[in-house]
Amino acid sequence: MGAKAVPDQPAAPANKGAEIYAQCVGCHGPTGGGGVGPRLAGQPAEKLIENLQAYKAGKTVGPQTAMMAPIAQAMSDEDIEAVAHYIAENFK
Repeated sequence: MGAKAVPDQPAAPANKGAEIYAQCVGCHGPTGGGGVGPRLAGQPAEKLIENLQAYKAGKTVGPQTAMMAPIAQAMSDEDIEAVAHYIAENFK
């Protein structure tokens, strides 16, 4: 008997979060320590999700709103949760 093909599996949330965060490194640093953008390391996922959802909804969150709003608006809710949990779990 031949081997059965394994259907493509969606990326695990941590892997998806890492892939998304790779686009954030330029401003937030490789470990979330900040730079052009604020420090993300040490923030709980819930706070990161809240901020990203606020940007997505067009609310003013802080001085970086103009830069972050279009980024968040291009993200799905799943993307937001994945990247927030990735940051919270990996950058303490």
